[in-house]
Amino acid sequence: METILQTLELVPEYLRLIGLTDLLDMAIIAFGIYHLFRFVRRSRSGQVVKAILFIVVAMALANLPQLHLRVVRTVLNNAVELGVIALIILFQPELRRFLEQMGSGKIKELFVAESYSNDLETAIKETVDAYASLSRDRVGALMVFERRTLLDDVLKTGTGLDCQVSAELLKNLFWNKAPLHDGAVIVRSGRIIGAGCMLPLSGNVNLSRDLGMRHRAGIGISENSDAVVAIVSEETGSISVAVNGMLKRHLSPETLERLLRLELMPGTGEENKPVTAAARITSVFKGIKGDNSNGKEDS
Repeated sequence: METILQTLELVPEYLRLIGLTDLLDMAIIAFGIYHLFRFVRRSRSGQVVKAILFIVVAMALANLPQLHLRVVRTVLNNAVELGVIALIILFQPELRRFLEQMGSGKIKELFVAESYSNDLETAIKETVDAYASLSRDRVGALMVFERRTLLDDVLKTGTGLDCQVSAELLKNLFWNKAPLHDGAVIVRSGRIIGAGCMLPLSGNVNLSRDLGMRHRAGIGISENSDAVVAIVSEETGSISVAVNGMLKRHLSPETLERLLRLELMPGTGEENKPVTAAARITSVFKGIKGDNSNGKEDS
């Protein structure tokens, strides 16, 4: 207790030693660390970062003289010596994208907060119109709305595009004789950036057996990213949405629109008013309650 009081007494003296350049120095470092964590959060490397932090904490504990964890300290110290090379290998896709965006003048995209554009508003309306028609005609569809986690690896498996979302375009892409109808359409910031993309299947063994490959792929990409996935069953015409590994089935077009707005534009309501988290959850499940049924669903 005495040590703490002595330290507090010295705080004013330390504060008087801090100059303007010191504040600028700390602000630059804080800015860099904040956006580094933000960049990692947008990628799929969050679990790797948690493991690294765990190793750092374990090293700090092992180096405490009170614990005498000599073997653990030796193993961790040797592992850290190779850690730089391992990090370069693990984060190679993120580092390459960072350097590419820096060289192409798109570095601003990494540091500027996302905003909701008119393209996203239009994309939701056009998607709902297309899905209402596809559901009636029992035409299968699979759309992935990208959020913070970038899906560049998934885009490489399909055909790159850059166009606005429109109901007619979606119906043509998912027409069962179209060359790209089997894959997924990827939407980023309200624009279609890929079609015919292959998605990873879910590894969840507890999924219902009446779910086909389209639904398992939709759930799979939602497990591996924060994307919102909209699905139309080719067998029954039922509309579903997958978020965070959870599948909401048998949705009406109205509920689909409400759910997409709440997930993709969480800060706006019907009249562009702020929406609280409690209101979001209540609104979604009110709509889903009346739309769920017990019918079977396939791919």
